[in-house]
Amino acid sequence: MNLITVSVAITALISLILAILAFWLPSLNPDNEKLSPFECGFDPLGSARLPFSLRFFLVAILFLLFDLEIALLLPLPWGNQLPTPNISLIWATSIIILLTAGLIYEWLQGGLEWAE
Repeated sequence: MNLITVSVAITALISLILAILAFWLPSLNPDNEKLSPFECGFDPLGSARLPFSLRFFLVAILFLLFDLEIALLLPLPWGNQLPTPNISLIWATSIIILLTAGLIYEWLQGGLEWAE
């Protein structure tokens, strides 16, 4: 067989064995110390699960969407050098229209309002 195929197979096998051991070994003897959250060496005062504002989550998702839009539109100047540049411009325009419609919908639903 090919040396690369053997190397990839051995690496995948070792990774799989280590992942199975990492999930299996800690569950053999759970104790109170392993099940409690660690907070810088002192006893936890409250729950480690704090409530999370949905507004911050929505703004983060919108940021990721528009960051992805920029990543999709960066190759546009190279698309203009193709034999048919109109296709790349149509795709870029459709991406911008779709994301603008989503932003307008989010704005009209009040997802971008901080104070109510």
